[in-house]
Amino acid sequence: MTKRRILAATLGAALAVTLVATPASATGHSRGELLSTVDLGGLTAEELTGKLAKGPLAGQRAEHGVDSYRVTYRTIDPHGKATTASGLVVLPRTTQRRLDVVSYLHGTRASRHDVASVQDNLDRTSALLLAAAGDVVTAPDYLGLGTGPGKHPYMHTASETTASVDLLRAARELTRRKGVWLDPRVRVTGFSQGGKAAMAVGRALRSGADRHFRLGALAPIAGPYDIEHAELPGIFDGRVNPRSAMFYLAYYTVSMNRLYPIYRDPAEVFREPYAAVVEKLFDNETSERQIMEALPATPAELFTESFMARLRAPSGVLLRVIRDTDGTCADWRPGVPVLLFAGRNDTDVPFANAENCAADLRSSGAPARVMDAGAVDHFGSWFRSLPKVRDWFAHAR
Repeated sequence: MTKRRILAATLGAALAVTLVATPASATGHSRGELLSTVDLGGLTAEELTGKLAKGPLAGQRAEHGVDSYRVTYRTIDPHGKATTASGLVVLPRTTQRRLDVVSYLHGTRASRHDVASVQDNLDRTSALLLAAAGDVVTAPDYLGLGTGPGKHPYMHTASETTASVDLLRAARELTRRKGVWLDPRVRVTGFSQGGKAAMAVGRALRSGADRHFRLGALAPIAGPYDIEHAELPGIFDGRVNPRSAMFYLAYYTVSMNRLYPIYRDPAEVFREPYAAVVEKLFDNETSERQIMEALPATPAELFTESFMARLRAPSGVLLRVIRDTDGTCADWRPGVPVLLFAGRNDTDVPFANAENCAADLRSSGAPARVMDAGAVDHFGSWFRSLPKVRDWFAHAR
């Protein structure tokens, strides 16, 4: 068994224990319990079509009007302790009382204020587009973003998964109160960080993470599924643009150091003057623009030579961190159709991520297909692929 498959088996077992053992928190409250709901308003089909026409999803038509809600619900933190999280739930305007559900998982957000339940951003627009096809859509903010407490554990696979599954439970309660029943088959998609998280959520649902929901279809977009063998090599061979590499690595290093002992002092990995400010920048209150303005243009300018060497050849704790993040594609069989969307000109998440994920799935007997979005960059892959995901989900009912 290869190292990648060993780590995937370990990750899968850990997720299964966390997700399946019981939906109860340490305080006795139920995970996924709906705590509060805020009505964010609605749009008619005509209004939503007009909204879509003004952005990168122009040309898409809404079949249904939609109503959006920010929900707060119970979940667990990376240590299994009780906490809360927020997320967006979008309901289509339809007379149907039994509806399909889509889980949409967002990409990298450094500020808690930049998520779909708080801001009318492109993640919210993406959720609205998916719901306009007649499906209930859940879009978790993840831990530490939106109105949730604490710091966001960026790229932490296990907590992305629990927050997402628990939002499905909260959405089931919300829709039940409105006289709507959710089909148990969940179709899962996501972009960038959310693409990788989508694979993990799919795996959890397939393994029985929830007594009601199960995996129905899987279509992630531009996910960094393989940091060890695709993302990090791409940073050092030029496939990942330096500015993006700097930002992702800084966010990842600071966030993961809160869970793993990567460094004791920021000066061990960050050069001055950045070592003195970098942890404060990634406090999930600072905007991405402010972060980018405060940090240099390349990883080599931000990180010490010794840490750059560790990134080139990860070992020890750093390798454990990376492998705990990776492994979402290996050693499991989804049992449902899987499409992996990616752009050939993506300089944030190289195309090799999708190719490696597909290879891992195929080695487990899963007929995954890589869907080439064409000569588009990272965000171009999102906007070009999402309408195709929506249409494919409609045919996968």
